[in-house]
Amino acid sequence: MSDPAGTETTAAAAPEATREHARPRQVVTYGLAGAVVALDQIAKALVRWQIPLHDSVNVIPGLLDLTHVHNSGAAFGILNAANFPFKSVIMLAVAIAAFAAIAYYATLLPERDRLARVGLTLVLGGAVGNLIDRAATGYVVDFVDVYWGAWHFWAFNVADAAITTGACLVLLDLLGVKPRGTDV
Repeated sequence: MSDPAGTETTAAAAPEATREHARPRQVVTYGLAGAVVALDQIAKALVRWQIPLHDSVNVIPGLLDLTHVHNSGAAFGILNAANFPFKSVIMLAVAIAAFAAIAYYATLLPERDRLARVGLTLVLGGAVGNLIDRAATGYVVDFVDVYWGAWHFWAFNVADAAITTGACLVLLDLLGVKPRGTDV
């Protein structure tokens, strides 16, 4: 095999070039996931430090409050009120299993599925942020309270927002929506 300069190259050089090309993508992927985890943990620490449990700070009247709550259940407060033996251990095990399944699925994605890769990176970053809470305290700190009149959406946090955004990006990829400028 010859390169443009006419010198011989070996097949062994191709995998090395592929690895070199993949490193910047991995740095970006890990960087994005790490940024989600860091932002999530910083926001939760600020809420724990500044807002007493069950207190609220009005941000946008009639629409948005910061309300410090603990979620010992699953997403959107599912099972939050349920009490059963070893609940925190079971919730942690479920979170770890979900994290492992998502991480495994991410390894199966072809390189061309960029939207899904970014989506899964957000999901994994959010999952790690909430997993840290569950492992450390047995619950997740939620604080974003969006409401309209008497109707309140479930309280959520930065990790939850990343997970939801990431899941939407994966769904868009599955539906065939591709970013502009891609040829796939």
